[in-house]
Amino acid sequence: MRAGTIGTVIEYYDFGLYGYTATVLARVFFSDENPTTALLSSLIVFGVAFFMRPLGGVVFGHIGDRFGRKHALALTIIGMCAATFLIGILPGYGAIGIAAPVLLLLARLVQGVCAGGELGGAAAYIAESSPENRRGFLTSMTQLGSMVGLVGASLIVAVVTWAVPVDQLDSWGWRIPFLVALPLGLVGLYIRYRLADSPAFQAMSKTEKVVSTPLLTVVKRHRAGVLKVIGINVLAAPGYYIAFVYSSIFLQGQGGYSTSAATWMTTISLLVATGVIPVAALVCDRVGRKPVLMAGSVGFAVLAFPAFLFMQSDTPAVAILGQLMLAICEAVMMGAMLATLVELFPATVRYTGIALGFNLAHAVFGGTAPYVSAWLISTTGSAMAPAWTVIAVALVAIATILTLEETSRKPLRLV
Repeated sequence: MRAGTIGTVIEYYDFGLYGYTATVLARVFFSDENPTTALLSSLIVFGVAFFMRPLGGVVFGHIGDRFGRKHALALTIIGMCAATFLIGILPGYGAIGIAAPVLLLLARLVQGVCAGGELGGAAAYIAESSPENRRGFLTSMTQLGSMVGLVGASLIVAVVTWAVPVDQLDSWGWRIPFLVALPLGLVGLYIRYRLADSPAFQAMSKTEKVVSTPLLTVVKRHRAGVLKVIGINVLAAPGYYIAFVYSSIFLQGQGGYSTSAATWMTTISLLVATGVIPVAALVCDRVGRKPVLMAGSVGFAVLAFPAFLFMQSDTPAVAILGQLMLAICEAVMMGAMLATLVELFPATVRYTGIALGFNLAHAVFGGTAPYVSAWLISTTGSAMAPAWTVIAVALVAIATILTLEETSRKPLRLV
């Protein structure tokens, strides 16, 4: 469990850095003639990486289901940390012109592929090594790891933006968090390299039940499971990036807060959400997956509008309250999410099934959420526009959750 969680911490530290430095990267890597255009361009690069996640899910899912979870998880961390370190040493637009955003995009695409293979694999590994009555709690440690990674990214960006003068922040200060990825990656690789594979995969290997084409098997036999994964993540994916990434941008653009202040406020929300996840997971082990997922989804539908209204307040406590509304709803869903997903598929295609559905949803609805939110505000002139999109996808998730069979405390399927 520790190896899976620590790896996810590092992966999401790397992946989240871009969102927390988006306003600085917009100035460094894009022409500064129009700040709004530069920010939108920066967010497009953020979102495009998500369209590589389904490819990563297929590639690493094949490796994980065919050759073992540990091999796939080791490869994801190598690629992610290398790409993050590369971003930290790239020259900016002022030095090499259009080549700067092109190279930035290429590095983000590599990050997207690697991120696509991370969460599903870590969840499958931990679930297959967990007792039935604690599966929800233990798989939530992967989600907790992603949050700790984001907290780490948010904290280091907050410290750097506070300590480094603005003119030096744009020239070299922003690079510090990205360069930290290299030593973190080496630690994570060492930990994952020493993993033994999950009991379920070992059992499949001994009984020769490993499938040769996991993706084909998923498409033929487990389409309903993939659609349910997508239906839940229609909300959970954009909810994650709106609550924990875009909200910082929103606080700056609509609330009038500085980059440093918005980052510290986001860090508070991340810390609260990190505490909520294991509590929600314990509840889902006791009362079931569906009630917990439903609570988070209904919360989004009811609280999205007041949350965005509060985040425009010039009173920090009120703005943080708005941010917390979104963060807690997402954290509640995260507590039961991975246990639900791993229980939808047999071990033979578990890695691929989760990764495919999860990453398709994150590509279409998650990575685009910050850009779509900023675009809607720019186009409509209303800062409340993103709230309506959250409400719409929450209704889709609620409908999907109603179709789920309760699977808590049941044995995981091997085939």
